[in-house]
Amino acid sequence: MPQKMKVYMTIIKGGEFWVAKILFTDGTSSKKRPVLILWVDGDDVVVTAVTSAMPRTQTDISLKDWANSGLRVPSTVRLSRLDCLEKNLLLAKLGRISNEDAVYLLRAWDDYIKPQF
Repeated sequence: MPQKMKVYMTIIKGGEFWVAKILFTDGTSSKKRPVLILWVDGDDVVVTAVTSAMPRTQTDISLKDWANSGLRVPSTVRLSRLDCLEKNLLLAKLGRISNEDAVYLLRAWDDYIKPQF
């Protein structure tokens, strides 16, 4: 069960799973979604989408240790779905990515995501 926290009093670190308020592009509504914090940049965080859908591309990483990472269902990290969010949109910390899953994720990042120039 996610723990409700006051984000401004909480230290947020890369590699953590959080529930975030994701705003739709029209700005009129939002949805609570799990995200993986990639890095913290001042009052913002750069995150990647987490979904229960099966991997579709090389940049979708299926988590082997999802249950121990605080996620409720088998999950996929979508490295191609990056977003920059204000910290106040983070609602609850779920857990942390396992070392094993982090190795696979970092390998995919280096192979497919980092700038290719």
